[in-house]
Amino acid sequence: MEATNVKASPEKTGLDIEKEKRKQKALDITKATGAYLFLTICAFFAFLPFYWMIISSLKTEDEYRLTTPTFFPKEFKWQNYSYMLTNVNNKFGQALFNTVLIGVVSTIFGIVVIILTAYALARIEFKGKGILFSLMLGTMMIPGELYTITNYVTVSKLGWTNTYIVMILPFLVSIYYIYLLRNTFKSIPESLYKAAKVDGCGNMRFLVKVMIPLAAPTLISITLLKFIATWNSYIWPRLVNTEDYHLISNWMTSGFSNDGTLYPTNLWPKGDSLTTLRMCAACLVSFPLFILFMFFRKYIMHGVSKSGTKG
Repeated sequence: MEATNVKASPEKTGLDIEKEKRKQKALDITKATGAYLFLTICAFFAFLPFYWMIISSLKTEDEYRLTTPTFFPKEFKWQNYSYMLTNVNNKFGQALFNTVLIGVVSTIFGIVVIILTAYALARIEFKGKGILFSLMLGTMMIPGELYTITNYVTVSKLGWTNTYIVMILPFLVSIYYIYLLRNTFKSIPESLYKAAKVDGCGNMRFLVKVMIPLAAPTLISITLLKFIATWNSYIWPRLVNTEDYHLISNWMTSGFSNDGTLYPTNLWPKGDSLTTLRMCAACLVSFPLFILFMFFRKYIMHGVSKSGTKG
């Protein structure tokens, strides 16, 4: 007896396929709309402080101090930025030079230390490696404020205060970045290392020729994050250095008092703090970091996410 395939028609099952498809499509659109609406609201509130900082830097001091705040400048005060960049009394150029110099030098030497330490912990076998690595991770649980005073006492006794060296040496080692890079090195197949050893390749050559190119995304992210940390450093340079060695973040919190250049002293008393100039300084400090993140964000995200895949 020949078997026949019988397909149940929508009329017999009581199921309207087209109607169900429309319902599912409407549900998917509703979910996507809700998700994008929620993310848009979150993005709005996240961007609002930056928008307020930017428009405040372009306002006059009169408009900024109005009882009812304005969300768009009535008059653009571009002179705020020219004053920041050209006035010798605010020492913007000196602070920028200090930050770039310390950031570049400390980042270069710090990356060398991080690479060598991470490679030793990932590939070289020696007694006590596990205990050493555990102790290093344990130091990450100690708040930085606890060793700030001891570091200050040490550099004071060595006579390093009011120098560039005090901003470079104490922070060459970063356990967190060593941990990230060590995980990236561990994720590289062991067979490559063994094959290189069979071919007579030494550790340094294998590190330079194989490990560093393969770990490039993580290294780029570490380099950027380390430079950004130096750029944002505030407490330590203010504690150990005078104004001549301050960084850009310390310069941002300077007085910015009225000296009669932007506003007559009969309108705003001489020495009165001008908040619009503070906002302008905040914009100047934040802009380079924003540019760095926009151009290298994929390396930062990829490097940090990949480094934790294998320990």
